[in-house]
Amino acid sequence: MRIITGTAKGCPLDALPGLATRPTSDRVKEAVFSMIQFDIEGRNVLDLFAGSGQLGLEALSRGAKHAVFLDISPKAADTVRKNAEKAKLAGKCSVFTGDYSTFFRAGRNRFDLVFLDPPYSSDFIPRALKALDSNGFLNSGALTVCESGTEDPCSDCAEYGFEELKKARYGRTFITLLIYRGTGKEKT
Repeated sequence: MRIITGTAKGCPLDALPGLATRPTSDRVKEAVFSMIQFDIEGRNVLDLFAGSGQLGLEALSRGAKHAVFLDISPKAADTVRKNAEKAKLAGKCSVFTGDYSTFFRAGRNRFDLVFLDPPYSSDFIPRALKALDSNGFLNSGALTVCESGTEDPCSDCAEYGFEELKKARYGRTFITLLIYRGTGKEKT
């Protein structure tokens, strides 16, 4: 696992030991960043269910302004911090440990790009999309990249202000790219 391109190109990243997390493969990561390559520069990023932090760190390496990493696992948060230091990107990062719903209730950040990569067997994607909208965390036009084990991780995403832009499948992994059109809670 490594950073593909940008200021930290080639930097090897640590993964969490064990089977509790599933790192995004380099093939899938390359495909994701091909989809969003012109929508990264200067953006505020949220890497939700961060794991090793590789998606948010890749975005920072490619010119994102700042990234917030959130994972419920203290070991994951420590891994993100170590990876950010190795990549010399720690100054552009905020790392939090905790449940996303608690984070959303307490936070004040607004994001332009969100990575949602929860455990495949969960229903976290629709719940997280709803929370992003209802708590006003997204600027209008924000992109959300959902990585899941199912073809349609959120059939009612339009209800939360999201429009599907693109879908792709890579083996067992499905990528859904959404744009946030808003439901009135976004920053004006």
